[in-house]
Amino acid sequence: MGGREIQETDDATLRSDLTPLSTRVSGTVAQVAVNDYQKVKAGDLLVQIKDDDYRAQVEQAQAAVRAAEAAIENNQRQKALQDARIAQAQAGIEAARAQVAQAQAGIDASQAQIKGAEAAVQATKADVVRTESERRRQESLVEASAATRQRLEQVVADAERFRSILASREAELAQSHAGLAVRKSDLAQAEAALLGRNADLEAQRRQRAALDPQEGQLRADLSAKQAGLKVAETNLEYTRIVAPADGVVGERKVRAGQLVSPGTQAISLVQSDPWVMANYKETQLTNVRKGDPVEITVDAFPGMTIKGRVEEIAPASGSQFALLPPDNATGNFTKIVQRIPVKIVFEPDANVRERLRPGMSVISKIKTGGGRDGKAAPAEEKQ
Repeated sequence: MGGREIQETDDATLRSDLTPLSTRVSGTVAQVAVNDYQKVKAGDLLVQIKDDDYRAQVEQAQAAVRAAEAAIENNQRQKALQDARIAQAQAGIEAARAQVAQAQAGIDASQAQIKGAEAAVQATKADVVRTESERRRQESLVEASAATRQRLEQVVADAERFRSILASREAELAQSHAGLAVRKSDLAQAEAALLGRNADLEAQRRQRAALDPQEGQLRADLSAKQAGLKVAETNLEYTRIVAPADGVVGERKVRAGQLVSPGTQAISLVQSDPWVMANYKETQLTNVRKGDPVEITVDAFPGMTIKGRVEEIAPASGSQFALLPPDNATGNFTKIVQRIPVKIVFEPDANVRERLRPGMSVISKIKTGGGRDGKAAPAEEKQ
């Protein structure tokens, strides 16, 4: 039997993908957009569930996403403001350092001025001592009539002049000491201002550092809100049951106004790409290979032959896929020829697909080209 060129069986039927379409969300059916056994295209609306609640959830999720985005934007603005404050604090530190340097320079100048004033006082004191000695000497000479009074008057004038100069020098020295005290006060004030600027800079930097973890938290919250929006949009999409492929719908299982829950079967779709499932005896598959040409006759259309080809051969017999596979390791045993499912698809030029319906009985004839191994196939074998 397996060596024949033509392998035929009438244990074959038409098959097609049959998809039960169920609801994914609960709600009230607003519209059933198709009739029983109506042809549809992929993407056509089949059943519409009222989506008011789900649209509101989407809008609520969108508002939450916008709020999260606004929070991140506000965080960015706070960072920019904090960076500006840090720059301002750094500029203040530079200005405070300049004031400290200026105050220190003033102290150095005051100390140099004090040294100059002290030197001038000492020099003037020497002149005062010298002129006082000369005055006393001239007075003694005048009393002894050894000098003129004119000379004495000149010496007295010099002594008075140097005393005045000494008083002026001492006043300048005191003023320099006072100026030094002021400069030291300015330096202390500038140093205190510098410390304040440094403390302010450190505080601004800490506030800036606290904004980075806050941004991470805000971005995580945004991701969660975006995920919530995606869930809401997905649930909104689930209110529309559409055709996943071209085909014909079956009988409607729901009607407008009906309350449905997740898992409620709404309608079934039979895809418009049928094939043949032929159950050949295991002894017939000796030379059957994938791609072998097939002649198909449908019982509903006698006299019409449709061309096809072998697409796949099942990996096991049909009995192995049964709920309770047979177990021959028991007492009595009767050998039964097993049947192997063979999937046969139609050639692209087959123009009768629209008239075919899953479940129709067919007769398939596979042209195997027997004797592929080089041996001639016998002319006839017993069934």
